[in-house]
Amino acid sequence: MRVLIFNGSLDMHPNSSAINISNYLSNQLKTHGVDVEIFHLADAQIPFFNMAINSEEAANMNNLFREADVHIWLTPLYHGGMTGIMKNCLDWLELSAKKERPYLTNKVVGMICWSAGGHAMQGINAMESVAKALRAWTLPYSVPVMRNHLYEPGSAVFTKEYQQKFNLLIQLLLEAKQTLK
Repeated sequence: MRVLIFNGSLDMHPNSSAINISNYLSNQLKTHGVDVEIFHLADAQIPFFNMAINSEEAANMNNLFREADVHIWLTPLYHGGMTGIMKNCLDWLELSAKKERPYLTNKVVGMICWSAGGHAMQGINAMESVAKALRAWTLPYSVPVMRNHLYEPGSAVFTKEYQQKFNLLIQLLLEAKQTLK
């Protein structure tokens, strides 16, 4: 099984929430014996969506997204939704529109969003809307994160509560993919 972790943040600071969550998920998934690819938008050089241009980066991203069995999308909350660059990247899946199985047909997607306050669910709702438009199945369990409660006080270790939530997301994603075979 191949799992894609789609990091929708441009924050590549080694101790950023985006990097910490991506790495935690990757490490946990590897204990289940699955292949994991982390797609960092900050490294991807995906251009602004424009079907009139020929973008090798966007074509490679399309292949990566379509070949993965399971996705986990994560983003900070930006003005009530996912980051604009994340949405732009997903728009490039239009390159697959004429394929036999276009977009993310029958992929299973789990979602994580974090915010300083209690509104992270808005970002998850935005991602869910796009995933469904791309013909993916969304996991009915997601992880909205209140960033102030993500870490043990004074450390870079996730609280037990969030470790359990992330682990449950992983478990449910792996089970969902087995069910959809």
